Amino acid sequence: MSALTSAPPVKQVQSAGAAAPTSTSTTGTSKASTNKTNTSTASASKAAKEQTAAPVLQATTASSARPAARAGSRSATRKSAAPKAAAGVRKLFVLDTNVLMHDPTCLFRFEEHDVYLALIVLEEMDSHKKGANEVARNVRQASRMLDALVATAPKDQLGEGMPLSAIGNREATGRLFFQTQMLDYSLPLNALPQGKADNQILGVVAALEKQHAGREVVLVSKDINMRVKARALGLAAEDYQNDKALEDDELLYNGMLALPANFWETQPEQMESWKEGAHTFYRIHGELVQQLLINQFVYFEQPGETSLYARVVEIRGSSAVLKTLRDCTHPKQSAWGVTARNREQNFAMNLLLDPEIDFVTLAGNAGTGKTLLALACGLTQVLDERRYSEIIMTRATVSVGEDIGFLPGTEEEKMGPWMGALDDNLEFLIKGDGSAGAGGAGEWGRAATQELVRSRIKIKSMNFMRGRTFLNKYVIIDEAQNLTPKQLKTLITRAGPGSKIICMGNLAQIDTPYLTEGSSGLTAVVDKFKGWPHSGHITLARGERSRLADFANEVL
Repeated sequence: MSALTSAPPVKQVQSAGAAAPTSTSTTGTSKASTNKTNTSTASASKAAKEQTAAPVLQATTASSARPAARAGSRSATRKSAAPKAAAGVRKLFVLDTNVLMHDPTCLFRFEEHDVYLALIVLEEMDSHKKGANEVARNVRQASRMLDALVATAPKDQLGEGMPLSAIGNREATGRLFFQTQMLDYSLPLNALPQGKADNQILGVVAALEKQHAGREVVLVSKDINMRVKARALGLAAEDYQNDKALEDDELLYNGMLALPANFWETQPEQMESWKEGAHTFYRIHGELVQQLLINQFVYFEQPGETSLYARVVEIRGSSAVLKTLRDCTHPKQSAWGVTARNREQNFAMNLLLDPEIDFVTLAGNAGTGKTLLALACGLTQVLDERRYSEIIMTRATVSVGEDIGFLPGTEEEKMGPWMGALDDNLEFLIKGDGSAGAGGAGEWGRAATQELVRSRIKIKSMNFMRGRTFLNKYVIIDEAQNLTPKQLKTLITRAGPGSKIICMGNLAQIDTPYLTEGSSGLTAVVDKFKGWPHSGHITLARGERSRLADFANEVL
């Protein structure tokens, strides 16, 4: 513990890749999940006073114009420039076990601040290291990182802490401390029995806060109840936020932008335009270009004027090129007999049918047509255009209610109960109302079509995806909101040459216990892939299933 009481003040250094550190944050709801935490900056005058009162614990703090900087570095695009503040006190973050279980790299997410691990945390990690699930894999990875860090410090100097940058993580300039001695603390023993690991960690936080009165000691936990208990005891506690793709006050990219009513008046009189095949291209200029992204859809709808629906295909400086769309609302431009019923569905079908788009994300409420559009466009490109060899469909097997137990049969038979959406949409496409698929081909024609369609659709479990490569496949990942960013990365990186991947989900229907809208894998891929020339996203807004489903979405 000597290093905690003798760390000299060091000059503040900003995080790499950012003009100045800003806050980063994430939500979490359970002990077996991940964390990210907030870190507040101290002013120069306050730092001077604290240096006088407690000179033994002083270090640097991240500079920021905001009063609180959240722990965990974000990419440069997520940080805003802020004037550099004076050096302050380096915080000490005490990690709960569930933080390491959720993000094994969390040790390196606290920038210049120090990290402390209680012995009970190592004991809990040891009891969760066995198994093939994601928690066990994360625990094993975290254990390997801890072993590598411990190996960098002499045995007799462990109490002085190990630099977190010792194994190559340059963004982490703090130190890692282990509990090397018994700590004296007092908690209400009747209410908080000491046999429980959570209460022992709370006791460690209380002891450290008492031992280092001039330094801020913060508990970081994904367990909501533990954070509540800590605050009830007067201890600082925060959620681990680094796994969050978006901040609470940010909106998810919806993939489209409405052009202003004076759009045409703001463009030069001699606007450059040309035609290539069935598409018209416009080169636009002005401040609006700064708001656009590649493959973002724009639309102009004003009473008495011709509507415009286009997609951004090029951005150069202050100019952008718009390409008009294929009108999928017209029967001649349908996909397997399905036409778009609204503007957003038209945008989605243009992405699904474009061979230059390798990755498509569709978000929206229940009944907006995500699965039907993806399946119809897939059948058209597999059976009619022969662009892909087959459709592969998978989904997260997370149940809404209680688990019904093991399912019999082969891999595809086990996945059958989870693929009710596929069966429902195939029934519509094959036996529909006479306007879709083989609806008007008679009983024999429908049977033959159903057999052909079934032969070109494969249902796969995500559990066996690792190591595979999909060549010329049309891959549909349904219910992607229930997947973590790491799971989606595993699936997306299966794509080989000529393949296309579609991720669909409804962020309002997350059933995975420890995921939220901000930390869902679907949110992460939408945010990370926006602006890439070979990906596109659309949020479907209008329900087309039935008036009952639409009303239920609104009032329930």
